Amino acid sequence: MKSTGELLALLLFVSISTAQNPPGASAHEKKANPEEVATKDAPQPIGRYSQAITGGGFVFASGQIALDPAAGKLVEGDIRVQTERVLKNLSAVLAASGSSMERVVRTTVFLKNISDFPVMNEVYGHFFTNAPPSRSTIALPRCLETLSWKSM
Repeated sequence: MKSTGELLALLLFVSISTAQNPPGASAHEKKANPEEVATKDAPQPIGRYSQAITGGGFVFASGQIALDPAAGKLVEGDIRVQTERVLKNLSAVLAASGSSMERVVRTTVFLKNISDFPVMNEVYGHFFTNAPPSRSTIALPRCLETLSWKSM
């Protein structure tokens, strides 16, 4: 079994039709005013950032790692387990914003080992069953050797 941390992050750019806004806001203000998205069903930010921000009719989701929000720890297991956790975290953030995985238009995946791509891609396909979003996948093999999420 591989160590945790093989899947570094999965970043999403998501389109939604509406965002929650103050009562009485104009249609332009409703789309333009940035609003923070927060949920306890995904890992809490460990720095000065939000889980996501809505604005201009879009959701801008922060990247996620394979952190179990209930336990506050990285999940144990291989890339399959880690990819599933990351995508569940992102699904929770999107649900809190009023959106869903079906509305995702762009993703970026960072992998520690590019040989994990086929397994990651299989799990990813279970979360994006309709028209899959455009995607970039980047291998960053030395990133975890120099950074630790606990030190941020």
